[in-house]
Amino acid sequence: MTIGVAWRSRRTTDSPFFSVVRWTIYALIAAEELGITGANVDAMKGSTSAEVRRFLGVDTDFGRRLGLSADWTQRVIKQVGNYGEIFERHLGLKSPLKLERRLNNLATKGGLHYAPSFR
Repeated sequence: MTIGVAWRSRRTTDSPFFSVVRWTIYALIAAEELGITGANVDAMKGSTSAEVRRFLGVDTDFGRRLGLSADWTQRVIKQVGNYGEIFERHLGLKSPLKLERRLNNLATKGGLHYAPSFR
């Protein structure tokens, strides 16, 4: 009986952390979809695209819902790059493993990855 109580308690406290992890993965994928990389993230803050500006927290504060700053997506992408950059560096053709993206690619390129809108 105590195990069940401890599990329920832990699950409720892990929920905010799980949300941050889930939306961070979405952010990595969305950044790739939007053409935002670790190298160009600062320049993209000046984009005329409402979607890019919203994603980067320039015009909205999506991060507040997660308990994060408005620029959290900028900071993540600047530090590790977008999903494609991470894949290439650790698993892809630029890595010792030399794996092709295949199903780990964006849905627009025949893969399974897509991200919800950052609104």
